[in-house]
Amino acid sequence: MSVTIYHNPACSTSRNALAAIREKGIEPLIVEYLKTPPSRDELKAVIAKSGEPVRHFLRERGTPFDELGLGDESLSDDALLDAMMAHPVLINRPIVVSDKGAVLCRPLAKVFDVLP
Repeated sequence: MSVTIYHNPACSTSRNALAAIREKGIEPLIVEYLKTPPSRDELKAVIAKSGEPVRHFLRERGTPFDELGLGDESLSDDALLDAMMAHPVLINRPIVVSDKGAVLCRPLAKVFDVLP
């Protein structure tokens, strides 16, 4: 099974998700999204695979969320994606993608939803 983790090594939840994947005997593709952000199309596809709304993947704490007015519920998905592309720190983490789907691993136990 192919597994990808959109990872921030400074985040304990992200480190724990990576450890959980490895404990299952899987070596995932690790994308340090702050160094190498996904393309807009890639991020859009991951979010679509999750079945969750774009807003679900927005990180608020420690980001320019408030300064950019992203709490405005009338903003379109395209506007939210534009903000995430301009400021990758707005992408919440960790996101794990496999053949079974994509999940934002908050809480951490969500990682098991997409692992064998």
